[in-house]
Amino acid sequence: MFNKMMGRTRYVVARLFLHLSGSDVAPILGELNRIARDAIDAEGDIEALGEGLVELSETLLRYDEYWTSAANEGDVFWNEGEAGDYVNDLFSDSAARYGADLELDSDDFDQPLSLPATRNIIIMITVAYEGEVPELETDLANIQALKEGLKALINLHYKHKLRAIQVHFSPARLGDELTNDQLLQYYPELIPL
Repeated sequence: MFNKMMGRTRYVVARLFLHLSGSDVAPILGELNRIARDAIDAEGDIEALGEGLVELSETLLRYDEYWTSAANEGDVFWNEGEAGDYVNDLFSDSAARYGADLELDSDDFDQPLSLPATRNIIIMITVAYEGEVPELETDLANIQALKEGLKALINLHYKHKLRAIQVHFSPARLGDELTNDQLLQYYPELIPL
């Protein structure tokens, strides 16, 4: 109430890391690549990107038995420009992480079906939103909190509060592998669930 009286908007930028592992996680990569293609086609339309975020969150909630570790970070801003700068910093950091460089080449679809199946997938979701969402502004390194956080992302889309959405994942392509050593090296913030 007081923030409204002051005429100031509260912006939150949050990044969530989720590590899934197991012999059956490879199909999730197909889903991630499809959502990524749709996001590129959306050309930055926040409504379409939000639909993709809802799909991704629902997919992750369905695969919760593969959740292995997680982490999250974020900050609160009263200035939209500063929030935007932080989104860009997190985007650059996520994109520079091992194996998160997505190349959607059409020849990916002609790959043989005998590709090695990765046992590890990391998903990095960065969002900027207006307002206050306690479910995202807390430690998400436990399964129940993480479920509530993913549901909160879905609600943010339907409440039209999202201002930026970015998703990175590693490995970005079927056939690539993310080893346990690479997980430790490139994603040191992960906390076992």
